[in-house]
Amino acid sequence: MKHTISILCDDVPGVMTRISGLFSRRGFNIESLSVGKTERPGKSRFTIVVNGDDTVLEQVRKQLQKLITVINVWDFKMDTIVGREHALIKINADKKHRSELLQLVSSVQARIIDSSGDTIRTGKIALKRG
Repeated sequence: MKHTISILCDDVPGVMTRISGLFSRRGFNIESLSVGKTERPGKSRFTIVVNGDDTVLEQVRKQLQKLITVINVWDFKMDTIVGREHALIKINADKKHRSELLQLVSSVQARIIDSSGDTIRTGKIALKRG
């Protein structure tokens, strides 16, 4: 079963190595990993998507909680969350192919974020429920 694990931790060097190492030692393949600073200075949030057995993932969650730099760990099962995927794409487009690219962008329900010179920046957000 897929799990999304959210980890609030101190923003210190080596924390990503310790957290990802814990998953690799258990033999889990991390499907998605996102890290960013939080609104709290000196704190970061990891969002990790992993596929695995509930009981083993509970052990991993407990081991994560024991790491000194980790403040809190949440495990969300995929049927209880809404996930979003973002794609930002920068395309070099000469005037000859610009109309084709604009049609392609609209056909995949993306939108133009910026268009200047020979460059088009487009974005797409995909919403996925459990």
